[in-house]
Amino acid sequence: MAVSVSKKRSKPSKKVEPARECCFWYSIFINFLYRIPAAILLLILIFLWSSSTTIISGKIVHVCVSSRKLNNLYCLSAGTHANVNIPIPVINDTAISSVNVGVEEIVNYVREDRDNPNPITEQNRVDKDGKEEAADAVKVLDITHQYDRNPVVIQEVDQAGDEGTAYAWKAVEEQLHLHRSWRSDKNHPVCDGRGIYVYDLPSKFNKDLVGQCHDMVPWLDFCKYFDNEALGQPIPKLGDGWYHTHQYSLEPIFHSRVLKHPCRVYNENEAKLFYVPFYGGLDILRWHFKNVSNDVKDTLSSELIKWLENQGPWARNSGKDHVFVLGKISWDFRRNDGSPWGTRFLELDQMQNPVKLLIERQPWQVNDIGIPHPTFFHPHSDDDIMAWQQKIISSNRRNLVSFAGAPRPDQPDNMRSILIGQCKSADNGVCRFLNCSSGACNDQPESVIELFMESEFCLQPPGDSPTRKSVFDSLVSGCIPVFFCPFTAYYQYPWHLSADHGKYSVFIDQVEVRQRKVNAVERLMKISQREREDMRSFIVYELLPGLLYGDSNSHLEKFQDAFSIAMNSLLERVNRKE
Repeated sequence: MAVSVSKKRSKPSKKVEPARECCFWYSIFINFLYRIPAAILLLILIFLWSSSTTIISGKIVHVCVSSRKLNNLYCLSAGTHANVNIPIPVINDTAISSVNVGVEEIVNYVREDRDNPNPITEQNRVDKDGKEEAADAVKVLDITHQYDRNPVVIQEVDQAGDEGTAYAWKAVEEQLHLHRSWRSDKNHPVCDGRGIYVYDLPSKFNKDLVGQCHDMVPWLDFCKYFDNEALGQPIPKLGDGWYHTHQYSLEPIFHSRVLKHPCRVYNENEAKLFYVPFYGGLDILRWHFKNVSNDVKDTLSSELIKWLENQGPWARNSGKDHVFVLGKISWDFRRNDGSPWGTRFLELDQMQNPVKLLIERQPWQVNDIGIPHPTFFHPHSDDDIMAWQQKIISSNRRNLVSFAGAPRPDQPDNMRSILIGQCKSADNGVCRFLNCSSGACNDQPESVIELFMESEFCLQPPGDSPTRKSVFDSLVSGCIPVFFCPFTAYYQYPWHLSADHGKYSVFIDQVEVRQRKVNAVERLMKISQREREDMRSFIVYELLPGLLYGDSNSHLEKFQDAFSIAMNSLLERVNRKE
């Protein structure tokens, strides 16, 4: 049987067209790649891989490059999602827009409680809805003064009324008064037969983190900062006792000192204070530039809590006599829901009772206590300190004002931008600006110290967070710090800085500077030479020794350094509770 076959072509399906179009553009892309020399293409890929990271946040993919201080990512998608940067401590979590909804509620809540005669005690006052009155009060100040990000929010809070803000000041002061009451003025610790027990944690909680220093930061071998028991490599130009110390090295520095403390005991039954040597800041840093889930970031801190709950001393007192030292700011350990930043370590229920010593505290957490950032100077003896005091008190201060920091060229209304403009427009020799872009100041700390030694006043505006390591570098150099936000120092370090702020610093309200009502340089020019000398003498002879962390074998008789002040004050706190 013959079979008839039609020669009519079937109509091509339209569904094939997108595939053809895709292949067309793909072939063009491949041809383009072939035109690029292989060596150049390889270099481009290596550069992108080594200097960038990817964050998937919601429905947005952020491609980010390294930061100046290792605590902020700069993303090509910046501005599309607020949570890529350090989370702003606002009401009900995330974006800055949510602040506008909560401002009036905060102020009203503070006003409702203004007649409460009871001061803030160590046990936070919490109402039935779970709100902390102290927290809500301070959040008014937190939004208005702490972060230099949104002038609209600041204006709305100011219009909401000064009454709530004034009450918030009072709330913070009461809390700091409690902290100061624990400060010990004794040069030597009082052990009284009972002392400090140091947990021998599994190495994954500390030593193993240090061991990951080679790949902790993609473009930098971090291991050099852990030389000399985390003091870093020596700086011969500045003399003996000077080291290239990283600002996040506090955890291993403190640990090495506690191990040699005269009150250390090896029997937990003889202890009144329990030190937990967890390097939580390094735990955060190792994930900073890696695209991992929040569950991964929280793994180690969760494992630590499980380990502690199996220890007798923790169970006996629910961790109230335990202390942690964390070498990053409080917000790094208080991750907001939905944010890719940091861990939730300090948000865990089990972490509310222990004392946490941090380089920047959260102002409304009574068990958060600020201690100084580590500086570059680590004296071994009283003579080292006295020699340095003599050197800086007689230093030739050729500049009236100086500022060392990275500018914000894309933010003309930022505090830094305004201050840099005021500095540059001043007469020659009055103000000097040291540009710290691309990590220049971190790589050459001697340039920063020399600048501060030659300056009368050092401008210290808030950076990515309220506090700055530069504050302590300036004080150690005898340069009078100029603050624009009270959270930069006044509400941070109750054991190490005087409650009489005018003795060692100058305060200029950042709101007035931002509104161009005040020129900071011109304001400082009006301060007399006698006033400068008085402030500098107080800094050099009263404050300076207590801002330094001596080396691990330091032997100080006349002075208390920052470590001794912290430990003696912790022991004083425990003694008063007993």
